[in-house]
Amino acid sequence: MASAPEDPVLERYFKGHKAAITSVDFSPNGKQLATASWDTFLMLWSCRPQARAFRYVGHKDVVTSVQFSPVGNLLASASRDRTVRLWIPDKRGKSSEFKAHTAPVRSVDFSADGQFLATASEDKSIKVWNMYRQRFLYSLYRHTHWVRCAKFSPDGRLIVSCSEDKTIKIWDTTSKQCVSNFSDSVGFANFVDFNPNGTCIASAGSDHTVKIWDIRLNKLLQHYQVHSGGVNCLSFHPSGHYVITASSDGTLKILDLLEGRLIYTLQGHTGPVFTVSFSKGGEQFSSGGADAQVLLWRTNFDELNYKNFTKRNLKRLHFDSPPHLFDIYPRTPHNHEEKTETVEINPKLEVIGLQSSTPPVVDILSFDSTTTTETIFRTLPDKGEEMCKYFSNPSLMPSECAPTTLKKKAEDMSDLPSEGQRSIPLAVTEALEHIMEQLSVLTQTVSILEQRLTLTEDKLKDCLENQQKLCSAIQQKS
Repeated sequence: MASAPEDPVLERYFKGHKAAITSVDFSPNGKQLATASWDTFLMLWSCRPQARAFRYVGHKDVVTSVQFSPVGNLLASASRDRTVRLWIPDKRGKSSEFKAHTAPVRSVDFSADGQFLATASEDKSIKVWNMYRQRFLYSLYRHTHWVRCAKFSPDGRLIVSCSEDKTIKIWDTTSKQCVSNFSDSVGFANFVDFNPNGTCIASAGSDHTVKIWDIRLNKLLQHYQVHSGGVNCLSFHPSGHYVITASSDGTLKILDLLEGRLIYTLQGHTGPVFTVSFSKGGEQFSSGGADAQVLLWRTNFDELNYKNFTKRNLKRLHFDSPPHLFDIYPRTPHNHEEKTETVEINPKLEVIGLQSSTPPVVDILSFDSTTTTETIFRTLPDKGEEMCKYFSNPSLMPSECAPTTLKKKAEDMSDLPSEGQRSIPLAVTEALEHIMEQLSVLTQTVSILEQRLTLTEDKLKDCLENQQKLCSAIQQKS
């Protein structure tokens, strides 16, 4: 079936990563796109044509997840190097490192008010962090295998998590207890998230399925079997009426939740697709996969005024908000097989004059907050590269920021003492460095203790299983 004007359209694709894309996220204003990759780098792209991209260097292993804070002033990233980083997207590439877990970290997620960050790890735990003080708050332990993903509800009262133990758990952030549990006997969920009004969750399954659950009724509402490979990621349209999914079968699929059917199959990637995300207003979505390309799509089929949407749902962000009243889903579970009337879009065949983008890339090397100004100028890109104050939004770059001008400015600036050097005495800097070293030792000690606890839990589990087998054998003999 030929595509119509209201069908999704591939607008651009970005090349810059050297390995598979693991995560994508739009900035709140929709002007920038952050991506994470197996190449250990984080990249920041401008949605404006011809603007340069920025590569953030700091993680020592695969970057598994990336997300903008709700106001866009921070980027959080998770990595297989067992750390979480908070980045300030400016020309210095400053970041804070959390030695968060005792195993690879799989996901990061900000609460809607930006006060908290949830991290999920292969150490079987979810951890919650205070963003204002940048400190650890508490852990959630009940999963018995690697935790793949953890997400806050829109009102911040709940966290949903999925694990390779084949369960999806709902946690109360006040009592810090597991309040609901959804089990699956076939496969496990790779990804899970709340719908925009917080009444339902959707899971992307390794068994090729997408499932919609009502968390008030603890009931499976919809069950889609439209992919021929594992489903790796999904994203709700801000209206809540649509879900887009990314799969190892190499396709993206868009589901209409009101009609309960598949409406679009999108092809464009070569190989598995690992991540997909709508922009905050729903006008665009982006995808990434094993081909190391980032595709930027125009939604077209249901654009939404995001400001009106947030006004309508603002009450959900307050602790005294009433129960959620909107329920767009049918109240009985039913399966939806792939419909013959769905539209299949292959941009490689249909799109004419597609904008490809391989922008010049500026490497931004991360450094700790205690690093001196001399180190700052060593870790910046070549002086001919971007030195402009507009770095946090490359699309706003003025024409007068030419490389020759910037080079001269950089040389002039390097001879001047920085504001930090003028205002912070050396003794204070040394004291802060010593405190940071001690905190690092404490963090490592806690990590070792957590690792030992995890091993102890595993041994206790084995003992209980052996005891049950012995009891069963004794009962059979008697």
